[in-house]
Amino acid sequence: MKLSETPLRFISGAIMLAILVLVVCIEKYAPSIHAVRWLSIAIVIGAIVETIKCFTQTSLKNFQKSAVVFVLFTLWLVMLIGAAYVVGARPWIMLWMLMIIVGADVGGWFFGMVFGGDKMWERISAKKTWSGQIGGIICGTLMSILYGLLVKHVFMPNLLWVGISVSLLSQYGDLTTSFIKRRLNIKDFSNLIPGHGGILDRFDGWIYVLPIIWFMLG
Repeated sequence: MKLSETPLRFISGAIMLAILVLVVCIEKYAPSIHAVRWLSIAIVIGAIVETIKCFTQTSLKNFQKSAVVFVLFTLWLVMLIGAAYVVGARPWIMLWMLMIIVGADVGGWFFGMVFGGDKMWERISAKKTWSGQIGGIICGTLMSILYGLLVKHVFMPNLLWVGISVSLLSQYGDLTTSFIKRRLNIKDFSNLIPGHGGILDRFDGWIYVLPIIWFMLG
């Protein structure tokens, strides 16, 4: 019997959460392994492989039309390896970013579903709404505040502006991948993560967040 997409999404989400908890535990009790750093790099490399595969499997006409996009986006993802290496060395900052991105993703989905309204860029993504973007920013910022309550040493204004900025950047990462999928006429980058699509479908929020955090840490 084939599971529907919703249960698959929750099961896959639970597995990813379990992997995250395992990596956090390894980072805490065996920090010399740098589990967060290497997992982050592996995710970026997986995204690069997916990108190359999607572009090379599209029609020749599509590839020629999108050749510049392919080169620029692939080079950007290669640069993300350096960002993942640097930011991954600060695992608790990476956790902070992850909490915000997940909050923005869930908030955008929920507010968009409940309130609907005008589309942001319907030609790029048929589902993204302004209400979803506002909800994503609100929920992402709340997750940033939650992180501050957990670690108890982050200045509140920093929690607010980082929460707003990362929430916004993560949503534009989502829009970027939606634009590329629209160009290639595909629904997902792969079916590696049941119910979620591919690595890029799930981790597109990192596309602009990681480089900015890398720049700030530099």
